[in-house]
Amino acid sequence: MTQDIFEIQPQATHSASVIWLHGLGASNRDFEDVVPHLDAAHVRFVFPAAPVRPVTVNGGFSMPAWYDLLGLGEPPAREDEATVRDGARLVESVLRREVERGLPADRIVLMGFSQGGAMSLHVGTRFDQRLAGIAVLSGYLLLPDTFESERHDANRGTPMLFAHGRRDPIVPHSLGQHAFTRMQALGYPAELHSFDMDHSMCLEEVRILDEWFKRVLPA
Repeated sequence: MTQDIFEIQPQATHSASVIWLHGLGASNRDFEDVVPHLDAAHVRFVFPAAPVRPVTVNGGFSMPAWYDLLGLGEPPAREDEATVRDGARLVESVLRREVERGLPADRIVLMGFSQGGAMSLHVGTRFDQRLAGIAVLSGYLLLPDTFESERHDANRGTPMLFAHGRRDPIVPHSLGQHAFTRMQALGYPAELHSFDMDHSMCLEEVRILDEWFKRVLPA
């Protein structure tokens, strides 16, 4: 796979990794400024870039996107299934690359923001090796009609962190709430944190993320 991957190497002995997926039209360097605010010296942060593809909701304009967003309605009408599958294969290859570099899957967190959060939930729950955690920041559940038939037993006990802005106009809080509720109902150890913000991140969210990392990726 030829893919643009930006990494921040650990400052201490490497014993865990976080694969962090960016949002629609964004850069894989969008969240590098967050890393210094996290107490995670043993963690390698891996930021893959989504492929550039036409995006229907933006008039067919090409931009970095994990999948084609068809509209801003309810899933699955929101997303194009074929490109979701295509993006998922790319993300899975990044996960397997990290394992091949010598790190057990259960020392890897898969996470992302917006499209990246939706893709993290999609791939993480289908991955055939137990992950340390899945974090969904301002994301939602992709292809909800196929979820239960496709999810893998390996990650049914994987901790999940959901975080979402109550005033989000792009991915409504209700979509994040629905994803969290469904995971919780199926027995996943999930938690949801809501913030008085729009489609963004806030300092309190970073603090909660830092505490969660300490639980799922202890040094």
